[in-house]
Amino acid sequence: MLKQIQKQAKLQHSPTLNTVIMVENTLKNMSESITTIAQLKTKLPKQINHNTLKIILEYLEESNKIAVSIRGISWIHNTNSNLQNAIKEGLEL
Repeated sequence: MLKQIQKQAKLQHSPTLNTVIMVENTLKNMSESITTIAQLKTKLPKQINHNTLKIILEYLEESNKIAVSIRGISWIHNTNSNLQNAIKEGLEL
């Protein structure tokens, strides 16, 4: 079983940190609130493999930086300290 997992890990290509940062910055700085994968590919400064982009988008979704819906992808990560404090100290309904 372990050999099979290692074999699958070798076959799957992992994106570089520079590529992840490039996608993050592009999504963060987009003027549109919702974008599709096809639109995102045209906005990226460099071409990126579709499977690599899917891996990056999965990572960004798991880390709560983007929301993926039927309509497309939205950047939701907010670093505003006032908002973070309100979330921490706010009342739960």
